[in-house]
Amino acid sequence: MRMAMKLILANKAYSSWSFRSWILLRQFDIPFEEVVIPLDRPETRESILRFSPSAKCPSLHEGTIHVWESLAIAEYVAETFPQKPIWPADKAARAMARSISSEMHAGFQNLRAQCPMNFHRAPRPIPLNNETLADVARIEAAWAQARRQFAGDGAFLFGAFSAADAMFAPIVNRFQAYAIEVAPATRAYMDAMTSLPAWQQWAQEASQEPWLIAKYEAIP
Repeated sequence: MRMAMKLILANKAYSSWSFRSWILLRQFDIPFEEVVIPLDRPETRESILRFSPSAKCPSLHEGTIHVWESLAIAEYVAETFPQKPIWPADKAARAMARSISSEMHAGFQNLRAQCPMNFHRAPRPIPLNNETLADVARIEAAWAQARRQFAGDGAFLFGAFSAADAMFAPIVNRFQAYAIEVAPATRAYMDAMTSLPAWQQWAQEASQEPWLIAKYEAIP
C-alpha cells in the first residue's frame, strides 16, 4: 500500500511556491494531507525545519522520502504517477514545458519583488519599473509560444493542464492582483486558470486564513 503524501505549506495568501505544488497535486486528484505553517512568526523557521532542510516551503513527504523545492516536487510526482500527464506527452512539448518551468523557478526576480503573490488583494495597479515590465513581456512571450506551438484547442499552456501551468499559477495571481495590462490571449489563459476548481478552493481557503503579513498588505 502506498504511503499517504504530506505537503508542508506556508500561508496560502502569500506563498507562491506552496501554491505551485498544491495546485499540481489537487488538479491531478492526488490524495495528500496538508500542513500549513504561517510565515513571519518567531517560530516559523523552527517549525519548517522540522520538515525541510532548506527551512522553506513547500516540502513533500511520502514515508521516509522527503522532497523540497517545487520543481523537484513536480518531477517526483511525475515519476511516482507515470499514468498521469504531469508533463506533456509530446517530447518537444515536454522539453519546452520543462524549460519554461525552470526559467520560472530561477527567474523573474523583479516581478516577484515588486508584485508579491497576494490572494487578499483586490485587483488594482501599481507603477511597474522597467525591469518588471520586461519580466511581464518575457512571460507573455513564453506563454504565447507554448500555446501557439502545442496547445491546439486546449485552454492551457500545452493544451491540457500540466506542471508548467502549476509553475506559472502564482504569476497569474500577480497579473490579476496588480491589474497588469496583458494581451487578450494572456487574459484568456488567466481566465482558464482562475476557473479551475483547484484554484477557487485555494483562493477561498486563503481568504479564510487568520494571518496577515503587513509588508504585503501595505503595498498600495
